[in-house]
Amino acid sequence: MKRRIHFGFVTLLVYSLVSYFCSCSAFYLPGLAPVSFCEDGKGGEDCQESRPSENLGQVLFGERIESSPYKVSFKQDVKCQAVCTKSYKKGNQEDVTKLDFLKMGMQLNYQHHWIIDNMPVTWCYDVEDGQKYCNPGFPIGCLVTSDGRAKDACVINSEFNKKNTFYVFNHVDIKITYHSGASEGWRGARLVAATLEPKSIKHTDEKKTSCEGGTPMEVPGEFNEDLSIIYTYSVTFEENNSIKWASRWDYILVSMPHTNIQWFSIMNSLVIVLFLSGMVAMIMLRTLHKDIARYNQVDQEESGWKQVHGDVFRPPRKGMLLSVFLGQGTQIFIMTFITLFLACLGFLSPANRGALMTCAVVLWVLLGTPAGYVSARLYKTFGGEKWKTNVLLTALLCPGIVFADFFLMNLILWVEGSSAAIPFGTLVAILALWFGISVPLTFVGAYFGFKKPVSWQSFFTKPIPGIVMGGILPFGCIFIQLFFILNSIWSHQMYYMFGFLFLVFIILLITCSEATVLLCYFHLCAEDYHWWWRSFLTSGFTAVYLFVYAVHYFFSKLQIIGAASTILYFGYTMIMVLIFFLFTGEALTYFLFVITTNGFQL
Repeated sequence: MKRRIHFGFVTLLVYSLVSYFCSCSAFYLPGLAPVSFCEDGKGGEDCQESRPSENLGQVLFGERIESSPYKVSFKQDVKCQAVCTKSYKKGNQEDVTKLDFLKMGMQLNYQHHWIIDNMPVTWCYDVEDGQKYCNPGFPIGCLVTSDGRAKDACVINSEFNKKNTFYVFNHVDIKITYHSGASEGWRGARLVAATLEPKSIKHTDEKKTSCEGGTPMEVPGEFNEDLSIIYTYSVTFEENNSIKWASRWDYILVSMPHTNIQWFSIMNSLVIVLFLSGMVAMIMLRTLHKDIARYNQVDQEESGWKQVHGDVFRPPRKGMLLSVFLGQGTQIFIMTFITLFLACLGFLSPANRGALMTCAVVLWVLLGTPAGYVSARLYKTFGGEKWKTNVLLTALLCPGIVFADFFLMNLILWVEGSSAAIPFGTLVAILALWFGISVPLTFVGAYFGFKKPVSWQSFFTKPIPGIVMGGILPFGCIFIQLFFILNSIWSHQMYYMFGFLFLVFIILLITCSEATVLLCYFHLCAEDYHWWWRSFLTSGFTAVYLFVYAVHYFFSKLQIIGAASTILYFGYTMIMVLIFFLFTGEALTYFLFVITTNGFQL
């Protein structure tokens, strides 16, 4: 309901337009069409089974879907059904290794993530203040330490009290809620909720299981005797016609990060923007006006920015690299803007798994033309003549760094045997998209960029203190949102508040632009005309703060052990930092270039 309130007007407008042009039929967004289920023997074309398929975004995120041994048929309740038995022999080294791995998973709070009808099976439990939290996953077990301290999920049961003991959640009670179409003109039923309750039950016989009461399934910290774990499950179906299919995610999303914190983040960012806007307005309307009046006096000696007004249009050092970075930054900026806009309209909701990453990758591939155009036009403005090198670097340099990093991370996943490793065929497909579509489009954009006649001009100043300070305020606008984004990537939480993210995105652009304008003016007043790289690095330095925050998050929030996991975390973080560096660095530099090359003079 909260998301509807935030975007009700936009949603109403979109549906009004759709209704106008398609008044004779309704439609669903791609990947979000409902599936109706019928009882065995009563199916048909309008009652089909759904088996989720993986798209490009899911594969890139390492989200692999596999069928489980838990068999569920619509409206067929199951009580204490045995699934399998896992036996561990004391003298078998392979069994010892497998049991140690299971213990490590419980100690690190590893989670099961199950899907039914493309929605997560959630574990809902009570928290403080009478609130209910629904987690889209549940732990494989928990641990009571040698000093008697119950960790993680072990706090839910007072029977979990034996020291130096692991408790396996080997039984789940699954409840599936459905909305019947009997009174609404469509056959079958649609699933609107799927919850479970994990339990630890010690079974003695797979053929005679009892899931009521009993002692917990204990795994001693010391492996001194043979061990058998019997896994069971129960399923119940419940009809609830008050929950519509379109609202079936509401009970999950209400447990996600609170909107009060999000509004605090927005207000914090707005205060920063207003502060910067006031400073820029003061400079432009007061200080600059006085400067111009003083400089217009006949006998006034030139000083400050007036002293270097003839030098600000000089080409920068390493203009080739700067033009390449700005071209790639333009590509990322447009991709980010369109992706967030579509997410705000609901096209990229969490229900459409992998859609966000798929959309971003496809947009990046198709936006090679703006990157080539911006890079070529800037390079020509700088008086550059190596146009072939410029186009090749624009098409290959930054994407090549990202792909090399990504390939190295994937190589580690292959070596570790992780299911998150991307198949070789998918890597080939990504290369085909890159070289087959993005690179040619970059050449097309570069052709028009070099063809357009421009006059060379320039504008950039001095080093480190201004650059370091320039990134602080933009980072202050995003760090709260960054916390939730990192949680969604590394801590099994779901991110869905794209409206807040879009607002922060706009605020970030304004903040980067105003901070860069402010610092460029100060440096020109110091009679330093080297503005090109400074304008790029001033806002681009925000990425350094992002990296520092990611390091802090790693040590304070995550419990990652092992060299491979650490390398993977920082490897993927470096990809994020590079992309963010190009995006924020581009935020204003090209805008200033457009102004100067169209005749703006101080």
